[in-house]
Amino acid sequence: RCQTSVLESHCPLDVQLKQLLYLSILLTFLQTLCFRGKCIVTCLYGRVEVMGFTIDEGQKSYPLFSPASHCPLTLRALGHTDYVRDDRTEASNILEDYLSAASRKKLVKKVTPTSSIILLEPLETPLTHFLSSFTHLSELFSPPVVRDIDGCAVILVCGVKNVGKSTFIRILINTLLNHTSNVDYLEGDLGQTEFTPPGCLSLSTVKEPLLGPPFTHQVTPDHMIYYGQSSCETDLDGYLESLKSLWRRRPQSREIPVIINTMGWVKGLGFQLLVDLIRFLPVTHVVQLSHGVSTQCSSLTPDFLRMAQGYQTHPPSQTALDELTERHCPPKTYTHLNVQSEFRGVARQGTQRELSLLGYLSQLQSDDPGPIRPLHTLTPYQVPSTAVALGVIHCEVAPSHMFYAINASLVGLCCLAEKVTSKGGPVILSQATLCPCVGFGVLRGIDTARGLYFLLTPVDPSVLRNVNCLLLGTISLPSCILTEQPGFEGEMPYVTADYSFDLTGAGKIRVFKGLMRPSLMGVK
Repeated sequence: RCQTSVLESHCPLDVQLKQLLYLSILLTFLQTLCFRGKCIVTCLYGRVEVMGFTIDEGQKSYPLFSPASHCPLTLRALGHTDYVRDDRTEASNILEDYLSAASRKKLVKKVTPTSSIILLEPLETPLTHFLSSFTHLSELFSPPVVRDIDGCAVILVCGVKNVGKSTFIRILINTLLNHTSNVDYLEGDLGQTEFTPPGCLSLSTVKEPLLGPPFTHQVTPDHMIYYGQSSCETDLDGYLESLKSLWRRRPQSREIPVIINTMGWVKGLGFQLLVDLIRFLPVTHVVQLSHGVSTQCSSLTPDFLRMAQGYQTHPPSQTALDELTERHCPPKTYTHLNVQSEFRGVARQGTQRELSLLGYLSQLQSDDPGPIRPLHTLTPYQVPSTAVALGVIHCEVAPSHMFYAINASLVGLCCLAEKVTSKGGPVILSQATLCPCVGFGVLRGIDTARGLYFLLTPVDPSVLRNVNCLLLGTISLPSCILTEQPGFEGEMPYVTADYSFDLTGAGKIRVFKGLMRPSLMGVK
């Protein structure tokens, strides 16, 4: 038989027809096939539509031209007309002249009453032959392969805030799960995390579809680092080193796709961090989302990256570029995709972060139906103060003030490489370090007389045995956890109104970007 190839409906069209005599493709009802190049198409089974024209089973063959100078052609499967037929038997008889018995048997198993089978054959005409003789038109009908991906795809998604990165990533992961059992996910967005409370960098293996917002699927990642802040502005090096550390923990032999989420900070130093990440990680695709007609940042194409300035990385000098050219060393390349959003989202990051924290803390509740158990009614773990170290990530706190700062706060349960040693009192880290984190807890009380910390956490006791450090960051407990505690009369624990924010340094300045200045509202 002639050299042939069978392409099922779930496979990408990456076979060059010039290497084959023909290619058979099975399409399900209303499925589309978009392609570049030129070919002769024959509908062997069912019906397909091309640019509004319907090609029925048994009709003559037609030439298709889809050059790089125009929008690619799309074929759409329409199924059959309404009459009863023995689908598999008829399809098998039709394919007998084109496919071997093994290929025919494999393809026929997937035929349904609404399937269509098309045959693509190479096409060469005096027109295409004449045009290809000109150098600048040599790839008009034969676009070059961008690159051969060695291993699985590593897709980095970037874009400004509220442009839809999280929604796009969830749809992308769900689509990939239709074809593979697992998808790796590297979290690089500290403020809008997908699987953890905010302030975390993590590496997760996704096995189930994501059918809701982040707070509905809070899970324990494979590896996690508690950065402790919703932005990395104060420690850019720590941010990059943490992501590189997480990537090194991923087995390089894993043959599953990877999705990398990034922050919505795409200007200035934030843009330089994106440049560094693309250079540090083996990225195969960069999906850049934007909205409106204005440009939020430069397009991160391979050509732009070659001369772009990163935070830790720098473009090569002209001398180095000349040497690379002489040695025929190809620069880093990947597929760059620009996705334009029709509108910008209006979600509030603070609300989303609060919901993620509440979603994580909901794991403290019992699986049995019944009334909600407030946090103050749950039995905490008693942790000896000599067994764990205390540290603050984002600022310096005097040892004498540490208990005031950390009481009734959210803490990261971390694992220091070195053993914690105590001289009889609490262990205070002079400088907090970024280290592996296994989960989070609420330090709901401190007994200084007995040297105990009272900790609420959903982390399994077998994992808690490895924890030797409690880290405090800027990620605070949702206010409703403290203000809406049923069962109390009078003043609630941990909450007071006897506090003045008029004193310098009494509280963090919060910027409300949505408020208009009084001068712009006509107020004098």
